[in-house]
Amino acid sequence: MNWANRLTIFRIILIPAFVTTVLYHRLDAALIIFIVATVTDALDGYIARTFKQKTQLGAIMDPIADKLLIVSAFISLSMVSGLPGYLKMPIYVTAVVISRDALILTGALIIYLHNEHLEVKPTILGKVTTFFQMLTIISVLVQFVYSSWIWNITVFCTVASGLDYLRIGASQVANGKE
Repeated sequence: MNWANRLTIFRIILIPAFVTTVLYHRLDAALIIFIVATVTDALDGYIARTFKQKTQLGAIMDPIADKLLIVSAFISLSMVSGLPGYLKMPIYVTAVVISRDALILTGALIIYLHNEHLEVKPTILGKVTTFFQMLTIISVLVQFVYSSWIWNITVFCTVASGLDYLRIGASQVANGKE
């Protein structure tokens, strides 16, 4: 197994530790774990490209690790309560993020079943959405007073990118392309 794939697996292993620290209101530790996870995300991609370590396993595992981390973060941050003055992630933000990911996964499955091939290509809007989703998580972890502005931008980007992926997927199914 190459280093890029090891980092992806390490990121998946960090998820339960992140969720646990959030649920125990240890936002400082959760922030450190989340930052380590996001750095390993950037690092595994860099290593895979630079050292020609791209693998089919990595192509599947990396986006799964990203989705698991982000969805777990949104769910755990929307569940936490009980601290006076604690900034909690609104459930509607979490619902939008999860709905978009469910839409993408369902669409990918339909395209794969229809065309017997699937190549995952993130769009610029998808990357911007991921950036704002991660920024939202960090803003809540540091209890940033204007987090609501960030998570509302995240909701907008998430909906827009979900509709964009839906458009791309419908076009691929209609044209019989992956």
